[in-house]
Amino acid sequence: IPGFVRGECPLMAETITRRAYLLAAIKAHGRPVTTSLAERLLTGSPWPTSGRNTARKDLRALAARGALHSVDANGRRIYHPTLLTADAGTGDAS
Repeated sequence: IPGFVRGECPLMAETITRRAYLLAAIKAHGRPVTTSLAERLLTGSPWPTSGRNTARKDLRALAARGALHSVDANGRRIYHPTLLTADAGTGDAS
């Protein structure tokens, strides 16, 4: 493509994983997140067909890595973002 440096792709300026996207969306949301809300947040992502089970697994994985803290309240699991560095918990290397 004329005007672009070799190796650069204008369509993929930055790659992001689904879990990194979800974590950023949760932090931008600014409130605790349930599986249902995480599923809705993913509908606006590059992975819009991700369902409830995928959202649940991603929340669990982010909590296991320390990016989220889970609390059981009234029979429901709620996830709160932890105060970590930007890439902590996503598995992404910077």
